[in-house]
Amino acid sequence: MSNPVGMSRDHVQPAERSAAAARSPLSSAEAPFLELLARGASADAYEQPVLLARAEGRPTEQIVALEQAKLIALRVRSELEGRRRREAELSALFETAHDLAGLRDLDSVLQAIVQRARSLLGTDVAYLSLNDPARGDTYMRVTEGSVAARFQQLRLGMGEGLGGLVAQTARPYVTDDYFKDDRFQHTLAIDAGVRDEGLVAILGVPLMLGHHVIGVLFAADRRARVFEREQIALLGSFAALAAAAIDTANLLTETRSALADLERANEIIQDRSGVIERASDVHDRLAELVLRGGGVHDVAAAVSEVLDGTVEFAEAAVAPAGALEASRAEGHAVRHADDWIAAVAAGGELLGALVLRGHPGLDPVDQRTLERAAMVTSLLLLARRSAAEAEQRVRGELLDDLLDARDRDPRLLRERASRLDADLDATHVVLAARLDATAADADQEAAARRRLWSAASHLAATRHGLAAARDGGTVLLLPLEASDTAAALARRTARHLGTAVHEAVTVGASAPVEDLAAHPDAVAAAYGEGRRCLDALRLLGRSGDGAAAEDFGFLGLLLAGDRDIAGFVGRTIGQVVAYDERRGTDLLRTLDAYFACGMSPARTKDELHVHVNTVAQRLERVGRLLGDDWQSPARTLEIQLALRLHRLSAPAQR
Repeated sequence: MSNPVGMSRDHVQPAERSAAAARSPLSSAEAPFLELLARGASADAYEQPVLLARAEGRPTEQIVALEQAKLIALRVRSELEGRRRREAELSALFETAHDLAGLRDLDSVLQAIVQRARSLLGTDVAYLSLNDPARGDTYMRVTEGSVAARFQQLRLGMGEGLGGLVAQTARPYVTDDYFKDDRFQHTLAIDAGVRDEGLVAILGVPLMLGHHVIGVLFAADRRARVFEREQIALLGSFAALAAAAIDTANLLTETRSALADLERANEIIQDRSGVIERASDVHDRLAELVLRGGGVHDVAAAVSEVLDGTVEFAEAAVAPAGALEASRAEGHAVRHADDWIAAVAAGGELLGALVLRGHPGLDPVDQRTLERAAMVTSLLLLARRSAAEAEQRVRGELLDDLLDARDRDPRLLRERASRLDADLDATHVVLAARLDATAADADQEAAARRRLWSAASHLAATRHGLAAARDGGTVLLLPLEASDTAAALARRTARHLGTAVHEAVTVGASAPVEDLAAHPDAVAAAYGEGRRCLDALRLLGRSGDGAAAEDFGFLGLLLAGDRDIAGFVGRTIGQVVAYDERRGTDLLRTLDAYFACGMSPARTKDELHVHVNTVAQRLERVGRLLGDDWQSPARTLEIQLALRLHRLSAPAQR
């Protein structure tokens, strides 16, 4: 019988392998899958170790371990493939941005864009059409993978075919089967060209300059296919770069035309030479910034030097709203008092603005320079956001594993944490954070939770910790400095997150925990302690504050320890709780009010808005349930503590 996974069995008998597996079931289950991961095997190959084990008649526990290891390995393989794909997409976008920064030949840049779009989306054909305002239609400009001459010479009227519909509506369209799709107008000429090329599935996205459509970028297959949302977004990114390349080429054409005019008048040449030098300078500076990974403030500083003024990046919330919206709508920088505003936008999202201060008059070339800097800023912000979101997900996955998968290999946990600049051997505190305000609708509440998770992830990254969304809130794992306390860290975290999300955030902290990699179950226990502290804060009316178990005195000892709190409550007031639940009475509420009113039946009846005889009857019932001595000092202390603990534990039970 052949070996399905290529493992040698010449020198190891099945009995010996079974004995070795019994001695180390985890390593024997993982080893073949680690080898498959290392050599990048196909998904089908991961079934072979399990099939081989069954064919050899290995024990059931080994086969179960192999099945579990297979599922984990397939998840790792899927994650690795996804990251490689995202890295390839980002790399292609940066390479295309580099081509744009060094633009000299428009045809070469557009050809590179369709080539990369075809490669990354894995389609048979990619092509680009441009609008012809004079004729009122759109024509084929660049193709990649096309074999039909008639298709390469197509012209589409506005609204005709899928491309004409995209050009007319400025919206992306996708069809799984072109000839069966009646959403757009079919014509004999267009259908003949598509049929010659053999295309079936087509995706088209608009090329936009401001709010104007200048063409369409396509990806198409010669078979039925469903394009994923990520693929549509990726093609849209390439379309944005293609539009920028065309705009840059037009700018260079305008510059060359200006130079020709300047050659005829030496005085004009002298006036304009400084402007042209500045445009070239900022072009080179921005290209260098993109290549070396500069930030938005580096872009602002570079443009400030070139334009001989102060350029600042402003968040969308603080930029002048009217000027910002006008700049986005027109696709150009606009004047606002003595300043110039250039919107930094990606798709329909406003990311901020570049503001040139104190320049009431701005040369057209300098205006275009400011606009180009705003476009580069949007690319940098999108790249930073993608990288930050990827890191946040990885940090959250590691913390989820510490909370849920308690049998993880400590060595692998330490390695994963080290790659995130976190040290699991250091002393940490687990913090449970939750927003106190309840949003008016589900969408607003979900958005608020995302803001909390984002702020917590940023805090965790800067503090060399971890963060994850959980149980309607956020859990953080932060290192504790030698001079710090868990309570102080909880209060600082509550203030920091509250300021970041502009809402009150309550934070409960665990006691310090150590050696998390070797004892991952301690993380789950510490999280439970942090949640109990959070619930205690909210019950005590301290929403928006932070605290640890040490802040609650004797109650804190109960929260932090492994004591049988439920058993204590049951022994002390369990009969009253059961009586209320069984009969729907209010004995617990009456007890709370009775103690709160100094054990005065008269004040208790006012508090409960009932007759004093009703209070007496209820207290008589309590006496029969708890015993005649229930109002003795020792018993009243225990009963009041049990009532408090019952209230604290009730939210967790729900």
